[in-house]
Amino acid sequence: MPERRFPLRLTPPVWLALGCFALPLLVLVAAALHGQDGHRVNLDAVLAGASSVHPLGCDDLGRDVLARLAEAIRLSLGVGIGVITLAGAIGITLGIAAGWYGGWVDALLMRAADIVLSFPGILLAIAMAAMLGPSVENIVYALVAVGWVGFARLARGQVLSLKHAPFIEASFAAGSGLGYQATRHLLPNIAAPLLVEASFGLAAVIIGEAGLSFLGVGVQPPAASLGTMIREGTNLMLVAPAQVVWPGLVLFLLVMGVNILGDALRDRLDVKREPAG
Repeated sequence: MPERRFPLRLTPPVWLALGCFALPLLVLVAAALHGQDGHRVNLDAVLAGASSVHPLGCDDLGRDVLARLAEAIRLSLGVGIGVITLAGAIGITLGIAAGWYGGWVDALLMRAADIVLSFPGILLAIAMAAMLGPSVENIVYALVAVGWVGFARLARGQVLSLKHAPFIEASFAAGSGLGYQATRHLLPNIAAPLLVEASFGLAAVIIGEAGLSFLGVGVQPPAASLGTMIREGTNLMLVAPAQVVWPGLVLFLLVMGVNILGDALRDRLDVKREPAG
């Protein structure tokens, strides 16, 4: 079997990724220790500056920015992990089936993937979120509907390159079915590129959730999202620029950290990206 290398060494890119995660982690820890309610409206503290009571100040309704920022980080990571898990499960299953069976199964599934790819991903997600209605669950459904394609195409290509390998053919000749082949041989040998795909996909999902919320078809008030916080802060940039700076900086660091970590994983696992086109 091909050699599999999963440990991630603490190389400079990994340290840089961990540095990017430092601020979001600090926000989560500080909010947990501070114990403020991010939904409590206090009109006496509208746009209040940083203080011992409100370390990052308050928004235009007097709500604690630190608490809302922590809630937004948890939501972004929750949506990201949920979407990647569902999209990965669906895409990998369909990709393995397409690559293994070939014929009309492969043609049908890949044409469905081509249809999804024919639309710009973010526009398709916006349309689906708008049709389903603004909510966290519908954001997940919309992003899963777009995100499964990458996993399916990658899994199909990997299976096509492995299905005629000697150890696969020997197992098949011994009477093993696709279920056994997938769990015992295929998935362990295609896990590395799928892990890299998931890391880059997580960054895309975090941006997608923030973008949908920014456009008003995602998370709705009073729930906090990085996208909604940036949208609400754009009207206050001249009088309270911190309302945009903090959520924008956290979003930037989260996405940058995940992308750098994905690059480090790709290099460590010797995964080659498919050429575009």
